This record gives sequence, C-alpha cells and structure tokens, in this order.
Amino acid sequence: MSEVLEKAQRARAAARVLAGCDAAMRNRALAAMADALEAHSAYLLAENALDVDDARAKGTEEPLIDRLLLTEPRIADIAAALRVLAAQSDPVGVVTEGRTLYNGIRLRRVRVPLGVVAMIYEARPNVTADAAGLTLKTANACLLRGGSLAHRSNLSLSSVLCDAGTEAGLPAFWLQSIETTDRSATTELMGLHGLIDVLIPRGSASLIRTTVESAKVPVIETGEGNCHLYVHEAADPAIVVPIALNAKTQRPGVCNAVESILVDAAAAERFVPPLLVALTAAGVTVHADARALALAQGLGEAVSDRVVAAVEEDWGTEYLALEVSLACVGGLDEAIAHINAYGTHHSDSILSRDYGAVSRFISEVDSAAVYANASTRFTDGGEFGLGAEIGISTQKLHARGPMGLEALTSTKFILEGDGQIR
Repeated sequence: MSEVLEKAQRARAAARVLAGCDAAMRNRALAAMADALEAHSAYLLAENALDVDDARAKGTEEPLIDRLLLTEPRIADIAAALRVLAAQSDPVGVVTEGRTLYNGIRLRRVRVPLGVVAMIYEARPNVTADAAGLTLKTANACLLRGGSLAHRSNLSLSSVLCDAGTEAGLPAFWLQSIETTDRSATTELMGLHGLIDVLIPRGSASLIRTTVESAKVPVIETGEGNCHLYVHEAADPAIVVPIALNAKTQRPGVCNAVESILVDAAAAERFVPPLLVALTAAGVTVHADARALALAQGLGEAVSDRVVAAVEEDWGTEYLALEVSLACVGGLDEAIAHINAYGTHHSDSILSRDYGAVSRFISEVDSAAVYANASTRFTDGGEFGLGAEIGISTQKLHARGPMGLEALTSTKFILEGDGQIR
C-alpha cells in the first residue's frame, strides 16, 4: 500500500473518532500544541534554516524566502494564534435551524465536521500549523502535502503538533503529513474519492489550476491574488499615495498585495506623478501604459529608471514582488471592465469621495472582497475577525473570501419523531 493511501485510510478512521471528541478536549489539545511549538522552537528553527539555505542555493526569490522563513517571533505568533483559536466559539453542533414539521417531526439543522480535510501547499510552513489548528477546532482529520521547498519545516511542525495533540487525548493519526517528495503522491491524493472529503490547494496559480482540473475529490479553490487599486477622479489626494504604498510594499509576497493600479485618465496629471515618485522611491518597478510612461518623463532618473513600458501580460500578472502595473483608464466603466477581465476575483479597492462611483464599484466588481478607500491588505481571517484562516476562496460555492471555522463545517438534518410514517 502506498504512503498516501495508507495515511488517507488512517485519517478516515481518525475522523470518525474526532467527530465524537468534545470541544473541551479539542481546546486542551490546541493549548498543548501551542505550548509544544514554543518548547521545540530551537528544533523547528534548525529544520527551517536547512530549508532556507537550500532555497537560497537554488536561487529562490526573496518574497518566497520570506514566506518560507520561520523566526522566534513568527513561531510565537503561530502559537498565539492557536491559543486564540482555542478561545473561539465551537461551530460544531451549533443548531442553524429548528422547527416542527406539519406532521409533528421535530427538525434541526446542525453544523458537523467535513470529515477528512487535505491540503496541498507550497513554501509556507505556517500553513501547517494553521491547517492543523483549524481542522482540529472543527473536529476534522487533516492530511497535509507540503511543498518540497519547506519539506523539513513542514514535517517537523507536523510532528510536534501531532504528538502534542495525541498526548492531550486526540486519536492517533488525527494529523499527518505526506513525507515522500515524489510528485506522483500529489496526483494520488487528488484521486482519493471516498477517503478525502475536501481538498484545499494553496500556492501558485499553476498548482491551483492543476488541482482544480485533475482532482476527483471536491476542491475549494484558493485563487491567486491579482488585486487592483482604482484611483477614481474624485479620490481624496491625501490617501492615494499612503494606501498605494501600503497595498504594494507592506508585504509584497502575499496574495492580498496590490499588483495593478488604475488611475482615471481625467485625473492622471494629478495622481500619476506622485504615485510614480513614491512607488519608485520604495524600490517598486512600475510597468506603465503609454500615458503613465509619458508622465514619468521629467520626474528624474531615479523615477524613470524604474518605470518600464507595460506589455499585455502585465495586466494579468501576480508579481508577488516589488513590481506593479499602472494604467490610465477612461473612467469607472473601463476600470470595472478591466478588473473583471484581468483580476482573479480576490480583493480590489476604489479610492473615491463620489458615493455613486463607490456604490457601483462595490456592486459590479466580481471579487470576494471589495474595498472603498482602504488598502487590500486587510483581506485576512484575523483582520476580518474570523481568527486564523485556512485559505482565501475565490470561488462562489460553499465558501468565499477568508475561510475560517464555519468554512470547514457542513450541516446535517436531524429529525426526531414519534412513529410518523408517510
């Protein structure tokens, strides 16, 4: 039997036991897991350092290194997130609907675990802890397939978390990681219909596309983030540059960072030069359309050296780096059409003091999170008050946007009668 099949079967058996574990036990396990991360931080950092060294030797870009890197403060943050999770309300068993039917049967709809949740992810060891914590809180078994770049980090985190949970009373194999680096294991995992209840991919666009196209099990699509910032002609000049800088530079390697800026052509002379000066001073390379490129002239070499002519592929690119595309558009209609055509339905923002323009943007931009006069960097489970998240869904069925606890549950109908027949 292959490693993947064996672990999936073990996860299925663990899921049945977990469904009967009460909230108090699961919360004690979460607290024990947080303590274990801090107690074993030296071991975790040593394993992570080996992954980081290998990644740098392979020429991995710095934004990916940043995603891969663990530090003492980051481990402390991960542990703190598990403790916050333990303190959150338990969604399992919550009655979402209750009534008595015409025939006297008493009906309740209650939240229940999904069962076995599998994840495929790349270069982000913190996802290991997030997935373990969220699936445990919702009484799901968890099967993880991390990327080769973070192989040691993921396995060490998984081992520490699993042992801590098991010692706290959880069933064996409640959390498992696929250890082989053979790519065929990923393909096999995608095909385990009947053993895996839901598969969640997190990573590159190609990983997500391959998973969606190849999986035989239900998939929650967590899309790439080609996020937009639209500067309407009625934007408040005082907020344009600060929001653009925050959305692009605060952490460029994450999916809610802005990758494309649109500016109304009618206000281009007011807004484009200050944007170019601020962005290039922050080290950002700007892929500009013809109008913006012309406005870059005369701003000095420090600016013009970092402003290059955009090509068609720039409008659909998720850079995950200090790069951004910038285009001048003919107004609100063109901005909305551009975002819906090139965006990834993740997070998009309008800057405007015109209520009518804001209202139309919010209703017509087809994204999971739509902002007005704010940075897109807030699309995050913690920032939304949902606690830790297992991903950001860009699809419309079951879950959309940051996926917290409720997204990892389903519902079942419970009907109690007194001998009724139909």
